[in-house]
Amino acid sequence: MTNTKWEISGREFVNCNCSYGCPCQFNALPTHGFCQAVAGAEIETGYHDTTKLDGLRFAGIFRWPGPIHHGNGEAAIVIDERATPEQRSALLRILSGEDTEPGATIFNVFAGTLSKVHDPIFSHIDFEADIDRRLGRLVVRGVTEGRGEPIKNPVTGAEHRVRIDMPNGFEYSLAEIGRGWTKASAPIAFELSDSYAQFAKLHLSQSGVVR
Repeated sequence: MTNTKWEISGREFVNCNCSYGCPCQFNALPTHGFCQAVAGAEIETGYHDTTKLDGLRFAGIFRWPGPIHHGNGEAAIVIDERATPEQRSALLRILSGEDTEPGATIFNVFAGTLSKVHDPIFSHIDFEADIDRRLGRLVVRGVTEGRGEPIKNPVTGAEHRVRIDMPNGFEYSLAEIGRGWTKASAPIAFELSDSYAQFAKLHLSQSGVVR
């Protein structure tokens, strides 16, 4: 860790292969014994040292052969093609868990579980996340394409609302929970269908979630 200060505030949409509740959120083992996930976010306001990050987007594709904490994971990071060289470097440092207190953010924690990280991808990112309505969309052409929507009551078809409140988490404070569908194609390939999705406000710094 360095003395560099950073902070980002924005919205995220995440889809993973677990059941709607995602046991990982409760320190339990993943539904199917392994983890595959795609996450996207848009920074509303942010900075890394003197570099502004307002309006930029990023995405990540992740795969672990077992529970995340067992390691040996694989990741690919996508950075908004609009980012300047300075912004690209700043985002990669944040997303790689650098310039961060140990264990303070999801980026820092995940970094310690990865054995393979692909070269960063710089591309156009289509991203939408309406947290209150539990709707999301993430498209990076040739890399990943996914959508999220509310959970539906199997009897009535009505939208079912549930949230996860995490006072001491390293990613978010409160997340709206839905379901999602994603097809990741390169450099990591897998498909998710009607599985866990979350829609949350991100507010992170080098010291963790800003509350």
